[in-house]
Amino acid sequence: MRIKKSIIILSVASLFATMAASDRSDSTDQKPDESRFTPVTLTKPGELDEPNTFEVLSDGRVLISERKGDIKLFDPITGMTSIAGTIAVNTKYTSAKGIVTEAEEGLLGLTVDPNFEKNNWVYTFYSHPVQSKFVLSRWDFKDNVLVPGSERLVLEFATQRETCCHTGGGMTWDKEGNLYLTVGNNSGTSLSSSTDERPNRVNWDDQRGTANTNSLIGKILRIKPQADGSYKIPAGNLFPEGTAGTRPEIYTMGHRNPWRPSVDSKTGFLYFGDIGSDANEDTEISPRGYDELNQARKPGFYGWPYFVGPNAAFNIFDYENGELLDPKDPLKPVNNSVNNTGIKELPPVAPPFIYYPYGVSDKFPLLGSGSRSATGGPVYRRADFKDPKRPWPGYYEGKWLATDLARGWIMSISMDEKGDYKSMERFLSDYRPVEPIDMKFGPDGDLYVLEYGSLWFAKSSSAKLVRIEYNAGNRKPLVAVSADKIGGAVPLTVNLSSKNTKDADGDALQYTWKISSPGIADQVYKTANPVLKLVKPGVYTANLTVSDGRVSNSKSLKITAGNSPPEVLINLTGNRSFFFDNTQLGYAVSVNDKEDGSLTAGTIDPSQVAVTIDYLSEGFDYAEIIQGQRSVDATAEFAVGQAIMKKSDCYNCHTLNVTNIGPTFTQIAEKYKNDPKAEEYLAGKIRNGGSGVWTKVIAMPAHSAITENDARSIANYIMKAGSKSANSLPVKGTYAIKLPANDGGSGTYLIRAAYTDKGKGAIPKLSSENNIILRKPSIEASSADIIGNVTVKVNGIDGIVNAVPVANGYIGFRALDLTGIEEVDLKVTTSVREENPGGTIEMRLDSPTGLLVGSSEVQPVSEKVLGEKSAPLKITLKPVTGLHTVYFVFKNGKSAPLMPLFSLSNIKFLNSGQANK
Repeated sequence: MRIKKSIIILSVASLFATMAASDRSDSTDQKPDESRFTPVTLTKPGELDEPNTFEVLSDGRVLISERKGDIKLFDPITGMTSIAGTIAVNTKYTSAKGIVTEAEEGLLGLTVDPNFEKNNWVYTFYSHPVQSKFVLSRWDFKDNVLVPGSERLVLEFATQRETCCHTGGGMTWDKEGNLYLTVGNNSGTSLSSSTDERPNRVNWDDQRGTANTNSLIGKILRIKPQADGSYKIPAGNLFPEGTAGTRPEIYTMGHRNPWRPSVDSKTGFLYFGDIGSDANEDTEISPRGYDELNQARKPGFYGWPYFVGPNAAFNIFDYENGELLDPKDPLKPVNNSVNNTGIKELPPVAPPFIYYPYGVSDKFPLLGSGSRSATGGPVYRRADFKDPKRPWPGYYEGKWLATDLARGWIMSISMDEKGDYKSMERFLSDYRPVEPIDMKFGPDGDLYVLEYGSLWFAKSSSAKLVRIEYNAGNRKPLVAVSADKIGGAVPLTVNLSSKNTKDADGDALQYTWKISSPGIADQVYKTANPVLKLVKPGVYTANLTVSDGRVSNSKSLKITAGNSPPEVLINLTGNRSFFFDNTQLGYAVSVNDKEDGSLTAGTIDPSQVAVTIDYLSEGFDYAEIIQGQRSVDATAEFAVGQAIMKKSDCYNCHTLNVTNIGPTFTQIAEKYKNDPKAEEYLAGKIRNGGSGVWTKVIAMPAHSAITENDARSIANYIMKAGSKSANSLPVKGTYAIKLPANDGGSGTYLIRAAYTDKGKGAIPKLSSENNIILRKPSIEASSADIIGNVTVKVNGIDGIVNAVPVANGYIGFRALDLTGIEEVDLKVTTSVREENPGGTIEMRLDSPTGLLVGSSEVQPVSEKVLGEKSAPLKITLKPVTGLHTVYFVFKNGKSAPLMPLFSLSNIKFLNSGQANK
């Protein structure tokens, strides 16, 4: 009976705990932990070729359209992707000179009927293969294929194919069964607006289309499809049916390239991304370009080509007479173009919702900087899903999840009760989709993201469909694995570690290590950190499976037995913690390998040792290149430039040697190989943008947020990697430390050396590297690794962060090298108001009571001095070598126990050259 009673009590307790956890995860005001969301890749590399839109069916199958005309079907049961149909489409344009170029034409989008389960209708929007027109049609879909011959024409309208770009192609539905279709401006691109009215430039005049009430170009259409393939005009569109000089299908107009639309099922508001012009900065003719994430509460005119972003006006340029005319009136815009076939007086310009330029937006800084391509996304409403397997928490109710193809983020955007913009935050910041081109919730309640991939107008292995699953219950353990050796001669002893493995739910974990290699019996260990002994040569996989009793997760690493990894060391003449501007840094690299020999013995070729010294701007995550490069190869030359580029949008348009929308790095390096100022020129292009060098169609955006130093690192990578030329320093020499202009010296110098050995017989090669990071010789006292009896406070006047000690307080900094440091300057402040009594600052090694290497007195502030007194304080040091934990100990034997002695904000270390000045 006791046992049964215990079980009952435990079950009830577990039930309440589960209910409590469920209540917390469904809270409308508490953001769920991002570990509860898991991106799951559904398709395999190479299965998709320029995907652009998709629809999830009720059984989990997914229809995916591809620009070249295929419609793919992903089957969640088999995990396979097959071709469900192919539509003949046009994918190119032909210029007036007869040059044929790949364009944004093709199969532009698909959607399924709201009653698909009954009627099996699929709608497609595409470029006709022969005639210059866009076609919206309906197909039957049965037995996993688009039924040949079942196409019914719904709508078609003329386009031009003389110049690129912008086609739209997004579709969505509202609760009344109305279909929304986005249509791009189908005009020649320019850095400003397109209002060229010259006779031979009609396709560069957006007044013929997007600002023309009698054209469907540059619009979002709203129609109600009928069973016979026709459509009706729903009430409430921008122009009542029968209005002269207008098309009744128009819901909104004045768009450059509206992309993926969605309708909030509760409010009926329409949300969509709209891609703006390419101008990097404001000029007398035009404002800089902006992309927009827009909300349409009702039909309206959204400004293009007369207004952009915050309804910034374009001065209209008269191309015929070369005159600059006044901008349009946003309250009464008038289309007087000779190419306008609609009414002249347009509706007032609707206000934008969210807008952002190439640079960092003052109003929406979280959106970042660089290339932009506003995509759009769905609004989450729990009521949209019937019995979802993984319902999202209430926190996201009514939020708009929007993405940008170029920047690769997903933003969660909140609105107030009126629907006005309230705030935004990054959603799932660790997930960086590769050019997300469509995003929506499936009927199962999961969020799906379609990634176009890294190559434009080409098949990309990074194209894929991803499902983001929310887990409100038990989560998988997060597994981390490491080893004290990655290889060595046999017999080999390796200490395996599961350090940093954790369970977000706090569950007890069970560990299982499985060690395997072809032809060798497996070894299994049931402990968290086993000691592995390998006696036979081979490449072993050490796989760790961690279980919380309900779910498990795994991670593995490779260990090479039979080949010892090389030992790479860097020796510096001088300090190993700090760099000093305008000095010479002496260095020497040594390499020893059990099989290859050593540099000293001459059996290792110095040219095979990669040595680099790079200055990294403040905020650079050097851990990424150190960890990432070690796992790949020993090509240290290019690691810094590559790491910076991966954080930016460079790979959206460029690759090393595969043609993309921009020139390859190889082409750039070849073009500028004889230019001694190439790096400086390219760095300027990276930061300031440009156009017309490689193509007049696509402009390169400015990247003003990239520092001059980082831009030079990117340019260096392009020139060296593109030309396949080495950029390694000699294994021994001196390096001139000179800070980049306009940097301020807040970054770090990274010294790297790497070597890949020759392997041993069938045993593969191993790489090793060594790194030394030198930081500026000035550190903030508040950043101390160790703090005792010291309060960290922010000065309310100047915002400076201070360390404020009481008697016998201390701060400590781990692993500092004081070699060559003769003096330390401290910025100390005393205050009458705080009654700071001053005291003594002692510098000690390795403990607060360790070896005393210097001290100085802080005088109390005089009552005659009003406010605060800040004065430099100098400590002259005894000679010290090697790495130590350096303590600053604060003493005053006469002060009250809790009396603040003074405030310490900055500590500066001076070498002999600086201390004597």
